Amino acid sequence: MPAERLCMRHTREILRHKWLLALSHRAIRDALGTSHGTVCNTLQRAEKAALDWAAVEALSDVELEARLYPPPPPAGTLRPEPDWPKLHLELRKKGVTVELLYQEYQAHSPDGLRRTAFCEHYRLWVAARGPVMRQTHRAGDKLFVDYAGHKAVYTNPQSGQPVQCELFVATLGASNFTYAEASASQKIPDFLASQVRALAFFGGVPCAVVSDQLKSAVTVHCRYEPGMNTAYVDFARHYDTALMPARPRRPKDKAKVEVAVQVAERWVLARLRNVQSFSLAELNGNIRARLDEMNDRPMRAYHKSRRQLFEELDRPALRPLPQTPYQYAQWKKARVNIDCHVELCGHYYSAPYTLLQQLVELCYTESTVEILHDGKRVALHRRGYERGRHTTVAEHLPQGHQEHLKWSAERLLQWAGTIGPMTEALADRILVSHAHPEQGYRSCLGLLRLSKQYGKERLEAACQRALWTGAVYYRSVKNILEHNLDRAPSFDDSQTRAASVAVHENVRGPEYYN
Repeated sequence: MPAERLCMRHTREILRHKWLLALSHRAIRDALGTSHGTVCNTLQRAEKAALDWAAVEALSDVELEARLYPPPPPAGTLRPEPDWPKLHLELRKKGVTVELLYQEYQAHSPDGLRRTAFCEHYRLWVAARGPVMRQTHRAGDKLFVDYAGHKAVYTNPQSGQPVQCELFVATLGASNFTYAEASASQKIPDFLASQVRALAFFGGVPCAVVSDQLKSAVTVHCRYEPGMNTAYVDFARHYDTALMPARPRRPKDKAKVEVAVQVAERWVLARLRNVQSFSLAELNGNIRARLDEMNDRPMRAYHKSRRQLFEELDRPALRPLPQTPYQYAQWKKARVNIDCHVELCGHYYSAPYTLLQQLVELCYTESTVEILHDGKRVALHRRGYERGRHTTVAEHLPQGHQEHLKWSAERLLQWAGTIGPMTEALADRILVSHAHPEQGYRSCLGLLRLSKQYGKERLEAACQRALWTGAVYYRSVKNILEHNLDRAPSFDDSQTRAASVAVHENVRGPEYYN
C-alpha cells in the first residue's frame, strides 16, 4: 500500500476518534500511539479546511491530502514583508517596540504577515546580519570607547625619529557615528581628555559609557563589581552619565567599538601610512579628515552614512553638555597646619581654622584647588604656582587674625593722610625703614591708638617734631606727647641750632682757632 495512503489512513483515524468517538486529545494520542502535537496539528488543519466527518468520508485520500496540505501560494501572491533594515533602525529609537512596529505594519498592510510570522522573520533577518547586529542599541543610550591595537605614528621634527602614540576610538551604539584621535598615552589624563573631546565632537552626553577594564578606568578588575578610578568617577559625575566597564576578556560586551576600531584602522591608519606628520596636532588634523570621509560613507546594511544615522537617531536623544568641560583633577591628602594653610607643590592655601591639625583632601586641577573634609567642600582657591607664597581667604582665619589682615600699607597711609600730611609722612618713613612693610604695620597701628588718646591735632604736631629730629619711631612720638613737647613754642632750624649750643666760659668759639 502506498505510503501516502497509510498517512491519510492515520489522519482519518485521528479525525474519526475525535468527531465520532468524541475522545480527548490525550486519549487519541494513547489509542493511536502518536504524539500530542500530531493530533493537534491534524485537527487544526481540518478545521482550517472547513471539513467535517461526512466530508472526509466522501473524499479520496488524494483529495483529502490536497485539502489538508495545500501547496504554497505562487510567488506573486506571497504576503508583503516590511523593510527590515528600516524597521531595525526604528527599533533603536526610545520607546519603540516590536509590537508597535507590527501594529504599524498591519495598519499599512492588512494582508501581511501575522504576529508570529512577523517576529520569526525579523529574528531570522537579524541572525543573518551577523553577531554584531544581535545587540539592540537604543538612540543616545551608550557610547563605546577603546584603544586600537595598532599605533599611530608621527615624526619628531628635531630628531627625525618616528614617535608612536595611541589611537583612541569612540562610537555611539545606535548610529555607529565614530570619533578617533591620536593621544600620547593611555594614562588617565590622556584617557579622560580624549573622552572630553569625543563628547564635544558628538555635541551631547549619552546615558552610559562602556569601556574596557584598562588601568585608567578600573583600579580593581572584577566581573561583577569592578573598582572604578576616582578621577573617572568624577568625570562621569561631571557629565551626569554612568560607567559600565565591559567584563574582563569579554570583547562581545563592547563588540560595537571593536568593529569601529577595525574600521578606523582600515579607513584612517591604513590611509595615513604614507602621509608624514611632524606633530601630534598635525597627525590629528589628518585623522579628522579621514574620519569625516568614513562617517560620510554610506553603509551597505542601512544604505545611509553614519552621519545621517547620527542626525536621525543619536543627536536628538543625547543629553546636553554641561556649561564647562571636565578638567582632570588629581587628589592628595594633607593636614591643616597651625597657620590655617595646607601645602600643595610648594604653594600654601588657606582652610577654615576650625580644621586645624585635621586631615583634608585636596582635589586640584590646572586652574583650581578644592579642599574637602568628610566629602564636603570647605574651600576653593585659584591654583597658584609660586613656591613659598600663600593664597589666603581672610574668613578662614580666626577673628583676631582677620582684623590684622585687613590692614595694608596703602590703607595705613590713607588713614594717616586723614590726620595730616606730617602723620602720613611719618607713617611712610616707618614703612620704608623696614625690610618688609609688614614689619612696620604695628608701629603705624600704634599711631592710630595715639590719635584716639591725644587727638589728631596733637598727633600731627608730634609727628612734625619727630620728623624734624629724625626720630621716626612710634616710641619717639609717644614720648613727645607724654612730655607735652608737641605744645612747645614753634621752632625752626636757626632757633634750634642756637638753643642746642650752650654759651659759657668753657666754649672757645671759632675765633680760638684763628
